[in-house]
Amino acid sequence: MELDYNPSRKSLIRNKWVATAASIWIQSTSGSLYTFSIYSPILKSTQGYTQSTLDTISVFKDIGANVGVLSGLLYSAASSRGPWVVLLAGAVQCFAGYFLMWLTVTGALPAAPPPVMCCYMLVAAHAMTFFNTANVVTGVHNFPSYSGTIVGIMKGFLGLSGAILIQVYQTIFKNNPTSYLLLLALLPSINSIALMGFVRIFKTNEEDEKKHLNAFSFLAITLAAYLTATIVIQHVLKLKVSVRVFTFVLLMFLLVSPLIVAIKAQRDKSYRMVKSLLEHNQISDEREHRGDYHEISNGSDQISETNENLNLWQAMKTINFWLLFYTTACAMGSGLATVNNMSQIGESLNYTSLEINTLVSLWSIWNFIGRFGGGYISDYFLHVKGCSRPLFIVFALFAMTVGHAMIASGFPGALYAGSVLVGVCYGSQWSLMPTIASEIFGKGHFGTIFNTVTIAGPVGSYVLSIKVVGYLYDKEVSEIGKTCVGRRCFMVSFFIMASVTFSGFVVALWLFFRTRKFYEDV
Repeated sequence: MELDYNPSRKSLIRNKWVATAASIWIQSTSGSLYTFSIYSPILKSTQGYTQSTLDTISVFKDIGANVGVLSGLLYSAASSRGPWVVLLAGAVQCFAGYFLMWLTVTGALPAAPPPVMCCYMLVAAHAMTFFNTANVVTGVHNFPSYSGTIVGIMKGFLGLSGAILIQVYQTIFKNNPTSYLLLLALLPSINSIALMGFVRIFKTNEEDEKKHLNAFSFLAITLAAYLTATIVIQHVLKLKVSVRVFTFVLLMFLLVSPLIVAIKAQRDKSYRMVKSLLEHNQISDEREHRGDYHEISNGSDQISETNENLNLWQAMKTINFWLLFYTTACAMGSGLATVNNMSQIGESLNYTSLEINTLVSLWSIWNFIGRFGGGYISDYFLHVKGCSRPLFIVFALFAMTVGHAMIASGFPGALYAGSVLVGVCYGSQWSLMPTIASEIFGKGHFGTIFNTVTIAGPVGSYVLSIKVVGYLYDKEVSEIGKTCVGRRCFMVSFFIMASVTFSGFVVALWLFFRTRKFYEDV
């Protein structure tokens, strides 16, 4: 028998595993918005902004980061060319927004009126939706059998990116937020442009996909644990520069690790193909479609095959779309309202600055655990136990209700426990919602649909942060005439948010019962 297998160099670097590693690296530098607190003071001091103006700029940041409909439309329109078009558009916006901010802060451009700075921030923030859409949607297409797991991985690394960028800042740009703005203009943009050619859709299905996805998952968990330990130690001890550099080098090594997984996955594939050719003179079409590939087909695969691909307008005419939209508004809106007010809550309850800073820093870790766990765990129970994925939104919203109630109580240590519950459940929505959208509405216009549902986040955040938490806090201050101290400052606000998330829990139950037969049939 003649062995006719000679993989080209292209096949070694152009495959779904290298594409996944490239997407992970892009996601790992895309979370600049989570570091707003680092560069916002320099915007305030150099431009003479008030705190109210700075809060308005922050609102535009949230709008840009969550309104990603254009990125979804571009992904669908450029599907024949590939995801690189979307990544390039994101890189251009990221560079333009942050570079104009840097020029303004350094005095190379005249001082920017608030509306102009809001536009800069909007453009820079909007870039994240393009990075996120390209990587998440491509991952779902490459791993349709494990869409929850791949979405969790992508969203998880995005959640960790804020902590990664903060480590870069503290190691290289300590006390120099102006240079950090230039870094934000260059690093994500250059990284995306350098890697965008590797992010492609590959219509293949391999028998050990879960094994290698688990390896990526293990790396994500390891990175999260390392960042958690580093953050806690840095807040407790004053580390020498040499120690900081050493911890940073270890971080870089962990970030290189996805490439090792990708290489191993491709080698395993090559080994299986050679072994198959040695054992058989010819691989028939019947073996290709009814052999190992068929054996690993599972619920998630069948969902994409049996469900029609709805476009955005068709999806919006369904009840399921608005049920998903409402649950997203409750979960993401209340989560954003919590993290936006974490410092003020801690101050009102007499937490120390160290305790407050630790709480804020660890939020990204709880966020990651939710993003990663929501996708991975729901995938496991869907495939092994046959559980409907919306059931996990039900669990998350109920847990968020408990978390908000704990924070409202103001008991000693309640802010710690409550923030963990709210942070994990908030993060879980970022993997559960896109995955559910791809399953019940199809993958044809997935990017546009899930980015439209994501708009619910800033809508809920605006109502709960401004109209509930902000209004009630200002009312307490006006009655006292000074800074509010004590549990009463936020008690009513968080009981209201607990009521909101409980209503989301009820609506999520409705979505669960509406889609239960759909998941049972696949």
